[in-house]
Amino acid sequence: MTPLTTTVPPAAHRPPARAGGPAARAGTRLRRAGPAAAVLVAALILLAVLAPGLFGTASPTGTSATDALLAPSGAHWFGTDQLGRDVFTRVVHGTRLSVLLGAGSTVLAVAAGALLGLAAALGGRIVDQVLMRAADVLLSLPPILLALLAVTVLGSGTQNVMVAIAVAFAPGYARIVRAETLVILRSGQIEAAIGLGLPRPLLIVRHIVPNALGPLLVLATVGFGGSLIAVSGLSFLGLGPQPPTPEWGAMLSEGRDFLQTAWWLGTFPGAAIALTALTVNTLGRHARRRFTRRTTR
Repeated sequence: MTPLTTTVPPAAHRPPARAGGPAARAGTRLRRAGPAAAVLVAALILLAVLAPGLFGTASPTGTSATDALLAPSGAHWFGTDQLGRDVFTRVVHGTRLSVLLGAGSTVLAVAAGALLGLAAALGGRIVDQVLMRAADVLLSLPPILLALLAVTVLGSGTQNVMVAIAVAFAPGYARIVRAETLVILRSGQIEAAIGLGLPRPLLIVRHIVPNALGPLLVLATVGFGGSLIAVSGLSFLGLGPQPPTPEWGAMLSEGRDFLQTAWWLGTFPGAAIALTALTVNTLGRHARRRFTRRTTR
């Protein structure tokens, strides 16, 4: 009997290997979408800052009974609402307030979460247990429900909504900062600094805080989309800025009664919320991917 042999085809005749699986293709799409998202976010910021002086002279709160519920046209790009107000003007002017509320609540949540996370990691076992058990209780509730509870205590209004959203998202950031701080405390860099006799306050400021807040700032970019949606949700329920102030969530609430007769009232504010949240989320995921790869290297 002749032994069985296996013939290996030369390299030139082997079938080409597949260039990456679904994860690799998703990463490629994310890398391509990152710069575009950055451009859109920069344009959104410029729009929020310069919109009132660049786009039209119409007042976002001025009414006109003869122009009520006009469909989108050359004169009114996004149509008009039930009071004759230009929807495009209100969406553009509402960019500033909506973005400010989303960014402000994210900054407050990051600041509060960073302080709580650092206090839990550096304050000893008892402080850690108390703060983290309180954070676990808050994290067991959906963020929008926790924000509603905070608004119930604080009352409605622009500033109270910002604080309520910060209260809802701060526990998640606190857990991240605590975990990062504990990892840093066990690193060789910190052990070397302690061995050299570096004072504890200087050790915290120079070594722990910068390394612990790096991932948090990247994740905060992703969290901005959630904060914006939560702010718009509270405004939709009438707990945020009050009419006639132009704000995307409040405009979406006003348009829900006219979906059959005036679809544009709710479509354009809703599209602005979705596009902004998706763009910032894409930019945040791109930044997180780059940060993770740099950290791994």
